[in-house]
Amino acid sequence: MAEEKKNFEESLKKLEEISSKLKAEDITLEDAIKQYEEGIRYYKECSEMLQDAQQRIETLTK
Repeated sequence: MAEEKKNFEESLKKLEEISSKLKAEDITLEDAIKQYEEGIRYYKECSEMLQDAQQRIETLTK
């Protein structure tokens, strides 16, 4: 089942939470890899949303 897309703010918040978890000294290597993979997914979501917003703004200002 596909995960429902979040809005930008939700995705950014999750990305920040993952960043904090990765900075923890007591994280295992396996958990760090899982968190990193999840972080990459949220990063890509945020990046795509920002690109879409930029395109919309450029279209509106032409």
